[in-house]
Amino acid sequence: MRALFAFIAGGLFGSGLFISGMTDTAKVQGWLDVFGAWDPTLAFVMGGAMIPMAIAWIIRSRRDTPVLGGTFPPPAPREIDRKLIIGSIMFGAGWGLAGLCPGPSLASLSYGGIEHWVFFVAMLGGMLVAPRLSIRLDRPVPAE
Repeated sequence: MRALFAFIAGGLFGSGLFISGMTDTAKVQGWLDVFGAWDPTLAFVMGGAMIPMAIAWIIRSRRDTPVLGGTFPPPAPREIDRKLIIGSIMFGAGWGLAGLCPGPSLASLSYGGIEHWVFFVAMLGGMLVAPRLSIRLDRPVPAE
């Protein structure tokens, strides 16, 4: 049953990314080009995504366990550390340069052309390197 709901949710998410234009790299880069040919349409996509998420947070706060069983994951740390800053910079740079992030890259593999596959392979490479880099970033900075 969980796999069926995961499949439905993934299909709905991917369809939403496609319909909203989030898989169109030119549209995403137009959103990020605030000093040039700015395309504000993705602001509505982001704003529209906040509404169901806010509802989900309200429902989650009133439940002890997920509907399909298991446990809720622990809350994410709220501290701003080196890993968060470096990861945010890398994510933003990749999003700005390629016009893709992980969700839309998966949604566009079947029609996006070779550049989408190149991004996907590079993203997988980053995922393989990230745990090793994370260990190095956890080390304390030596005092001078």
